[in-house]
This record gives sequence, structure tokens and C-alpha cells, in this order.
Amino acid sequence: MTVLAVTEQRRGELRDPSFELITAGRQLADDLDSELHLAVIGGDVDGYADQLNREGVDAIHTVADGEEFNHDIYTQAVTAMADAHEPDAVLMANTVNGLDFAPAVAGQLDVPLVTDAVDFDASGTPEVTREQYGGKVETTVDIEADQFALTIRPAEWAKAEGTGDADIAAFDFDLDESAVRSTVTGFEEVGSGDVDISEADILVSVGRGIEEEDNLPLVEELADALGATLSSSRPIVDNGWLPKNRQVGQSGKVVTPDVYIAIGISGAVQHVAGMKGSDTIVAINTDPNAPIMDIADYAIVDDLFDVVPELIEEFGGEAS
Repeated sequence: MTVLAVTEQRRGELRDPSFELITAGRQLADDLDSELHLAVIGGDVDGYADQLNREGVDAIHTVADGEEFNHDIYTQAVTAMADAHEPDAVLMANTVNGLDFAPAVAGQLDVPLVTDAVDFDASGTPEVTREQYGGKVETTVDIEADQFALTIRPAEWAKAEGTGDADIAAFDFDLDESAVRSTVTGFEEVGSGDVDISEADILVSVGRGIEEEDNLPLVEELADALGATLSSSRPIVDNGWLPKNRQVGQSGKVVTPDVYIAIGISGAVQHVAGMKGSDTIVAINTDPNAPIMDIADYAIVDDLFDVVPELIEEFGGEAS
């Protein structure tokens, strides 16, 4: 009995969800009294396997085909591994890549797929917890099947640590080259490229509560006073007020700063997934029931146009 977790890499580096999958996979494997196996596909698979050899991993299977993520290669490789090892569950990340190939894998294996899990309990009949309506409602899905596929939301499980002693071996299968109908030919950076928000120690992030573009300089002043980097939620980028490289969230960048100050951000699930790993979260919002308040370490229920000038003065700036 096994749980097969499919890791991800991008542009030569393992993505954080890969290490979160180990933690979630170990939890699921313990519930099912199974071993945890990892699938490592594409790129420097030997180097990735060494990095992923963490405590709790029983075996790592590598497939060296492809340099970057490829839907057709991932689908063929994971399906072949599942046929060979007959896992109780196939675990994938609820990311752009994971949601690309997970439905295809579930379809090929003819197993149910539950996406965007924030928790699960498989000690009896597997139960998966999901969120709906921007995190306002939790639902529980029972899985009545011998095998199933599951995608987990990034940043819901801690990254696996510790050194493991997993068996690492190349997984050989007959890749159908004629079925590989696309390939990555290059990458193009979006936005102005002036800053990498994922590297910032302090982020001041602004949302639709700022109301209009002319009010952005107020938040920029606070960022300057704190020596912070300015970021935003998706509506600000969609309106064209800030470039794409400033966007935090599932469709932007995942950030883990020491301090994250969310100003006028309600906390939609897609945004929270991109910043909930921050060490300290400060939220400023007029709505005490906004989802962002549930994860904030410090919550200020007040009008940002009253609070932000006070903070600017407190930290040595001049509020305009």
C-alpha cells in the first residue's frame, strides 16, 4: 500500500509545494497505513531527489524526461507509476501545474479527484475538507472509493524537514513521444521586473479598499517609511494600477516575508494562499469578518485612510 505524491519543479528549482506534499503525504500515508512514495519528473531529477529525501519518505521515483513541466509527460509518467505501484492515493499540489495534469491523471486511472484540500482525515472513510465562498464556508467531502486523487492547497501544510533514507531509483516506462504535443521553449518575465516581492523581508500590500489609483501614493509612503516593498492583491493589477510582478496570490507570487501588512484586502482564498506563510501578518480593514482577519496576527478594524497616515507618522514619514 502506497501514497504517491507528485512533486513540482520550475526553472531549475523545486517549488515549495513539493516539500509541503511530503508533510501532507506522510499524514495521509499514516492514516492509510501506507508507504509514502514521491514522483520526481523532469529537470535535474537526481539533484531534486537528494533535496526531497526528507524524513518520512519511503521511496523516490525519478523520470528524467523533459526539462520543464510538460502536461503530456507528467500525465504519462504518473499514470505509469500508479499502474506499477497501485497507490491508495495520488497526491498533487493545487497549483497551476497540478491543476493542469491532475484531472488527466484521475481520468486515466478512472478514480475520483478532489481538489484544493485544506485538510483531510483518512483514518476511516477518507474525508477531505475544502473551503468555498472565499473561505467563508467549509465543506467535507467523503470519498467512497478504494483509490482516489487529491490536490492540496499550497501553504496549508508545513514544509518537510529532517534527513531521510528513502530508496531512490529511476522509473523506467515507455514514453509515447508522439503523444507529447507541446514543449516549453522559453520564459518571459511579466510586469516591469523592477523588484522581486518574493525576496522582500517586509511587504505592504494593498487591495481594492484603496478605492482608486490616486490613493496609491498614501500606501507607497507607508512602504517607504517602513523600508518595505509594495505589493498588491489581484484587483489592483487587473485595474492596471500596479504591474503583474507586484501581485501576491495563486495567480501571482507566493511570498513569505517577516512582516506582511494587508491594507484594504478582504482575503480571498487565492490571495491568502500566496501570503499565509508570512511570519507576522497585520491586517487593516473596516470589516471585522473579512477572511484576512482569521489569519492575521494583528487586526486593525478601522478605515485605512485614518490608520495609514498615523502609521506613516509613527514610523518617521510625512503623511500627505
